Amino acid sequence: MELTPKAAVTEFRERIRWMSIFVGLGIATLIVRLFVVQIVESARWSRMAEDNVLRRIDLPTTRGIIRDARGRVIATNRPSYNVYVIPGVFRTENFPRFAEYLGLGRDERDRLENRIRGAEGPRRFHQVLARADIGREALALIETHRADLPGVQVLGVPVRQYPFGELASHTIGFLNEVNADDLTEYQDRDYRPGERIGRSGLERAWESILRGRRGWLRLEHDVRGMMLSAREPTANAAPDRHLEPVPGRDLVLSLDMELMRSIDRAFRGHPSGAAAVVDVRTGRVMALYSRPSIDPNLLTTGIPAALAREIDENPYHPRIDKTIYESYYPGSTFKPFAALSGLEAQVIDERTQVSCNGRHEIGRRVFRCQHNHGIVNLRRALVESCNIYFYTLAETISMDLIARMANEFGLGHRTGVGINQETPGFIPTRAWYVQNFGQFRTGFSLNMAIGQGNTRTTVLQMAMAYAALANGGTLYVPQIVERVEGPDGDVIQTFSPTVRRHVDVSPANLQRVTMALAGVVADAAGTAHNAVLSEVTIAGKTGTAQVSHASLPHGDPRRNWYENRDHAWFAGFAPADNPEIAFVVLVEHGGSGGHEAAPVVSQVVRDWFTRIRPGIALPTVTAAQAREAARRQH
Repeated sequence: MELTPKAAVTEFRERIRWMSIFVGLGIATLIVRLFVVQIVESARWSRMAEDNVLRRIDLPTTRGIIRDARGRVIATNRPSYNVYVIPGVFRTENFPRFAEYLGLGRDERDRLENRIRGAEGPRRFHQVLARADIGREALALIETHRADLPGVQVLGVPVRQYPFGELASHTIGFLNEVNADDLTEYQDRDYRPGERIGRSGLERAWESILRGRRGWLRLEHDVRGMMLSAREPTANAAPDRHLEPVPGRDLVLSLDMELMRSIDRAFRGHPSGAAAVVDVRTGRVMALYSRPSIDPNLLTTGIPAALAREIDENPYHPRIDKTIYESYYPGSTFKPFAALSGLEAQVIDERTQVSCNGRHEIGRRVFRCQHNHGIVNLRRALVESCNIYFYTLAETISMDLIARMANEFGLGHRTGVGINQETPGFIPTRAWYVQNFGQFRTGFSLNMAIGQGNTRTTVLQMAMAYAALANGGTLYVPQIVERVEGPDGDVIQTFSPTVRRHVDVSPANLQRVTMALAGVVADAAGTAHNAVLSEVTIAGKTGTAQVSHASLPHGDPRRNWYENRDHAWFAGFAPADNPEIAFVVLVEHGGSGGHEAAPVVSQVVRDWFTRIRPGIALPTVTAAQAREAARRQH
């Protein structure tokens, strides 16, 4: 059937109409798509286009500075340069020469080459750290041959530096590189491989404050991966091309590094020990000293394997913080708290007398005293450290009352200093002995009353306890950080002293004990009389804490070994009549507290009140200085 001319025209027009509809729909779709691409998704496609010619580089932040109470820098940052490789751009045929420029060893070469070759997918365009903190020679070689090393970047990175070296290293801590466990544990903190993290001390405890926030920079590169130097100024870059890093905040401590130096000098000749000095009015820690220690600069940059073995094999354990991690038998430094428990229970008073003939027998066991003191009262028992007086007290009073008084002064509990791993120490009770030994014996109480047996405390615990003795019974939480400052010096946050508790003890009984402690140094018969100073009065208590040699017979040559000597203690405060500081010195295996620890305290206290202490000198110090000036004139 043939179409008429009119029907053919109608069919043609129908086809034209459908073709127009289809073309119109196509054009409309194209217009809509162009609108979406050009307007709605323009940012996305612009970013993709930029990514073809731009590469993001992380800009490291500057870690906050740590200063002591006088503003001296304890932890700071020095400039260094890290070398990174982008595997997707790097030419593997250049690797041998590149490794030679960096001075890589065989193992380092193999590890780096495996990381570069093993990068797949998007990771091919991520930075791989080739070497951190390169020297000037390596930097010069990289910069000289930069055109021949596509995909190699040199980035300025600050490195932590500790100007005082080993001094206060346990308290300050150190940094080292994050590991796989860190990256998993701290996913929300945006750590990257090659970055460093605080590992101990204040560096770890205040990591979030000190760290700051990294920035980034997007740089153009050519087809060979050649990029602008990340060390060029970025101030003129567009806002979407860079984000400035935010530096970490600074810490100002209560530590006084000149006081720390004084302690270090006083400890010369003693291979191992610890000391703490605190402000009795605030609980601020002025010194925390642990000997021996390790230079944190070595730990931060990477300690050689040989030196690490030497440190681990050191019999004096330089890795251990002896001020808060290790606990010790306190010896006679514990006696003031036993005395207070007897006074508070009204079992003894200042007139109570005991006859000391050097021996105290319970059944078949003999408990000894260093001397035959004769008739002694409370004051003389503390001044001359008579064990027999406290053995007699322990037979009369419940062990639990002594434990309760020790606990009131913070012994046997963590101080809450907030750095490192702190040991709580241990104050035993009657129930504990029954549970662990099946029965309670009176001898347990006798040992406890003189700071032996199972009684253990830390150096910082004892310093805070003696500070409470000195200030009338206020037990503070030890405070090391005084305030947080911004990089411009503006104070962001300050920390006020924190009272842990007010010890429930009679002021009269407290005064009886503290006056006796003054006699320990002032009286000619006192166990620390060789520490007496003309410049300032000292109150305190010596301690000679027995260790493992107790089981060895007299005359056994092994008693002379360093490890089997007694620990030497001296704990106290100064000035005796108006206390400002409390201190504790422990000389590990030093022997007698009066002969070894007391002279250390004497030297440190003299330094503090005559040379280091800020403010106006005490009248006694001024008078002593006037006498010395007059003597020199004559």
